Amino acid sequence: MANLDQIDRRLLAELQEDGRITNVELANRVGLTAPPCLRRVRGLEDSGVIRGYHADLDASKLGFAITVFAMVSLKSQAEDSLRQFEDAMRALPEVRECHMLNGEIDFILKIVSKDLQSFQELLTSKLTPAPNVASVKTSLTIRTAKQVPGVPLD
Repeated sequence: MANLDQIDRRLLAELQEDGRITNVELANRVGLTAPPCLRRVRGLEDSGVIRGYHADLDASKLGFAITVFAMVSLKSQAEDSLRQFEDAMRALPEVRECHMLNGEIDFILKIVSKDLQSFQELLTSKLTPAPNVASVKTSLTIRTAKQVPGVPLD
């Protein structure tokens, strides 16, 4: 972990739990006054430890009823081929996560879609024909037992 003291860790834990917390409330929770609290948070942002803030949206309430994990094998693992595939995945808004793996599968993708028909269209028209794709195996999410953003800070 970066050179973080206990106060930095507490700041990060609080912000990870509630990114909309006011600086005054954050300062109170970690035992600082507002100005040094803000300086520390800005330092964590400037150093890249805090990459940004976002809202946690409910995909199903926005019409994205299904989540699919796709395991993708590529024809080549040459750096240029990997980069082309990654660029193609960045261009697909339905692909929410793209992770390169070691082992039999080259990439795992987390994909959201409105319904199975929309997913099938994405699979056949954009994912399977993407650069360097050899095969795609998919698994539909039945339910999610845990989904926690961020990292443990204990």
